[in-house]
Amino acid sequence: MDKQMLKRWLLPLFIFCLVVMPFATNHGSDVEAAGDYAKLSEQINTILQDDRLSGGIASISVRDAETGKVVLERMGNTRLKTASNMKLFTASAALETLGSDYRFKTEIYTDGNKKNGKLSGNLYLKGKGDFSLLEEDFQTLAKEVKKRGITEVKGNVVADDSWYNDVRLSEDLVWSDEPFYYGAQISALTASPNTDYDAGTVIVETTPTTVGKPARVAFVPHTNYAKIINHTKTVASDGTKKISVTRNHGTNEILVEGTIPEKATASRSWVTLWEPTGYALDLFTQALQKEGIRVKGKNNTYGITPAKASLLYTKSSKPLSELMVPFMKLSNNTIAESLVKEMGQVVYQEGSWEKGLDVIRAYAEKEGVNVKTLRFRDGSGLSHVTNVPTNEISKLLVNVQKEKWFHDYEYSLPVAGNSDRMTGGTLRNRMKGTAAEGTVLAKTGTITGASALSGYVTTKGGEKLVFSLILNNFIADDVKSIEDRVGVALASYQ
Repeated sequence: MDKQMLKRWLLPLFIFCLVVMPFATNHGSDVEAAGDYAKLSEQINTILQDDRLSGGIASISVRDAETGKVVLERMGNTRLKTASNMKLFTASAALETLGSDYRFKTEIYTDGNKKNGKLSGNLYLKGKGDFSLLEEDFQTLAKEVKKRGITEVKGNVVADDSWYNDVRLSEDLVWSDEPFYYGAQISALTASPNTDYDAGTVIVETTPTTVGKPARVAFVPHTNYAKIINHTKTVASDGTKKISVTRNHGTNEILVEGTIPEKATASRSWVTLWEPTGYALDLFTQALQKEGIRVKGKNNTYGITPAKASLLYTKSSKPLSELMVPFMKLSNNTIAESLVKEMGQVVYQEGSWEKGLDVIRAYAEKEGVNVKTLRFRDGSGLSHVTNVPTNEISKLLVNVQKEKWFHDYEYSLPVAGNSDRMTGGTLRNRMKGTAAEGTVLAKTGTITGASALSGYVTTKGGEKLVFSLILNNFIADDVKSIEDRVGVALASYQ
C-alpha cells in the first residue's frame, strides 16, 4: 500500500477514534453504578428500555445524600430540557436571595391633600410583585383608604407596575400557551382568583339555566376588565357537557362556547387576562366603590408614583416560606417567573428576566453547580431552550441540604401518594400503595416531549438518596409511569 492510500485510510480512522468513539462511550444506554448499586442499576436500566422511550433520551443521576457521591448515572452530563425541574433552581435561589421571611408589598400613595374627606390629588396603587393578591385584599386596601378619612378622590386612581419592567412574557413562551393559566403575563401589580395564586387569571364559571337558553357565564372574581361573549346553550339533562373557553389574542374578550345539561354542576375554566395590571386596578376601584369612596377623576390610568408622594398604607403578603407551598406543590409557573423578576429587582434594581436569571445562575454556581454546561431561559422550565444535565440538578439537591432554609425547600416538594392537594401536590395520585408512597419527595416536570422527576428518597434500607431523572424527545402521550417505576425502584432499594 503506497503512502497516499495509507493516508486515505488512516485519516478517517483517526477522526472516528477521536470523535465518534468517545461520544459513543459517554452516551451509552446503560446505567453505570458504583459499589453495591449494581443490582439497582440493572433494574433501572431495564425500566428505561421501555418502548415508549424508543428514539428518545433517558438520563438519570443518583447521589448519596450525605456524601454527594454519584452512585449511579446514565447520560448524567447531557444537557436536556428540564420542564418544571427548573423550579428547583428558582426556588433555592429565591430562598437564599430573598429569605424565608420575605414578604411582597403593595402600597397606596397620594400626591394630594385631604380636606373634609376630599382628596385633592391622585391615589396611587403601587404593586411590588405580590402575585397573591385576592379580591378581599383589594377590599382591605380600600378600607384602609377609608380609615384615613378619605371619602372622595378628586384626582385619578393610578396603577403603578414599574417595580418590574414591562416585558410580560418570557422570550421562549409558545404563543398558543399564552391564554392558559400556566402562561400568564407577569406584572408587578396583578391579582389571583384563589389561593392557588395563578396570578393574572380569572375563573370563568358556566352554570345551566333552562333548556334552550344560553348558560349563565360569570367571572370569579367579578371584573369589568374583561368581556364575556356567550355562545353557550343549556340542553336537556341527558345532553352533553362540553364547554370551551378561549380569549381572543391581544384582547380581553372571552369567548365561551358549547353545551351544558340543565342539572349539571358548574363548569370552571381558568383564563389569562391581557395586561393584568388593569385587572388589579379594576378590582381596587370596585373595592373603593363598595366602601363608598367616590372617584371624580379617571380610575383606569397608569403611571409612576411621584417621588414626593405620601405613603398611606402598605400591605404585606404571606412570607415566602408559605408561598413556596403552592409554588412547588402545584408547580405554579406564574410564581416562578415573578420570583425571577423579584430577584432581579432586589439584587440589581431591575425587575427583568435577564437580571433575575443572572441571580439564579450566580447562586447555582455558589452551590457548586457547573453553570458553564447549562442554559437558563426562564424560571419555570416552560421554555424548550432551558437545558440542564441531571448531574447538575442532583448536585444542587445535595448541596442545598446545608442551607438554613432547607426545611422550607424540602417541605415544598410534592410527596408521592399523599392525597392531600397541598401535601402531595402533583404527586398526590402517583406511586400510591408502593414503597415510594410518602418516601419520594420530588419536583415533577412536563412540557411537550419532556418529562422530569427530581428530588429525595428514603430507601427501604433507611438510606437517603438524591436523584434526578429527565426524559426527552419521546413521542408517547405519557411516560409518567416510567418515572414512577424508577421512583419505586429507588425507594425499594436495601
